[in-house]
Amino acid sequence: MRERDLVQRSFLKPAAGLVCLVALACTGCSSGGDDTSDAAPAQTPQSSQSSHSSQSSQSSQSSAAPSTTESSSTTSYAPYVSATTASDTDSTGSPTTYNLAFVISDGSDCTPKWNGTYAVGNSAVKSRISALKESGASVRVAFGGASGKELASTCDSASGLAAAYGAALDAAGSTQADFDIEGDELTDSDSVALRSKAIALLQKERTDLKVSFTLPVMPSGLDDDSLALLESANDHAVKVSTVNIMTMNYGSSYAGDMGDYAETSAEAAHDQLADVFGLSSAGAWQGLALTSMIGVNDVDNETFTLADAAQVRTFAEEKQIAWVSMWSTFRDQQCEDDDSASDDAATNCSGVTQSSGAFAEALAG
Repeated sequence: MRERDLVQRSFLKPAAGLVCLVALACTGCSSGGDDTSDAAPAQTPQSSQSSHSSQSSQSSQSSAAPSTTESSSTTSYAPYVSATTASDTDSTGSPTTYNLAFVISDGSDCTPKWNGTYAVGNSAVKSRISALKESGASVRVAFGGASGKELASTCDSASGLAAAYGAALDAAGSTQADFDIEGDELTDSDSVALRSKAIALLQKERTDLKVSFTLPVMPSGLDDDSLALLESANDHAVKVSTVNIMTMNYGSSYAGDMGDYAETSAEAAHDQLADVFGLSSAGAWQGLALTSMIGVNDVDNETFTLADAAQVRTFAEEKQIAWVSMWSTFRDQQCEDDDSASDDAATNCSGVTQSSGAFAEALAG
């Protein structure tokens, strides 16, 4: 996603380590649940069925995936917002959670900063976060992104990395962490392993911490690197609440309907999550989130329209996907003439004809 130009996006055997998709009810896994997450609420397992959704290399006993009960849609709307600058469309659609973009390294060491520039305790940022929470919404700290250095590439130890993540979470007053891993960070196996170790440490310290991974996707599904990252999380006993796929920027050969591509990508990723995490079909849908880049994307021929947004919302509700999101609230407005004439996707507008906040309203349902 942008600030940020999305780069590239590949099947894995089920991981052997302890794993629990904590958007679902788990026996023996702590979801840390209360009202601090916008993930789909836990389902009540049938008495004849184990609700543990993981597989353990240390136990020969297999567990059935949780059952699903009929209910109205639990799909939430959780847009990406700037942590440093307010937008007039931030609150449109009444978000349940705001994804605060982005905490990365200051460039050379293990110091977390917003966009690599602002201290996590910056007073203006803290005031902005407080304002976002006034409606009752929660905030999720988004680490990583397509620009700058994710902290796992600059921190020397798992304990130091966990402390850096924790400092950002504390400053934002959040119990939700998202790790947007893409580009070179996704292919760096050392930083992937270090991050998994650090998150596991952090979850031992903070039993209410909910973790999501935001990963690039193609209509064929998650690639080998993304699946390896999830396997690493399994191997290190990270409890994963949600896998958020970026349904955007597939490549110049994908010139078809972006709403259809989003559905196809989600269906492929759903099957992969069911495999990797040992989930039922319903459980895999509830552990999935979708993020679209609204309007003109970074890749030629890709434009995500308001009709696509409505299609994605309907699909997400039908499948009971945990949440839908967009990149981003500050792009949810029509461009001025000079911006719309640019060959590149604008950072502050969508590039399509729209009223301000129209994408938020469509995705919020």
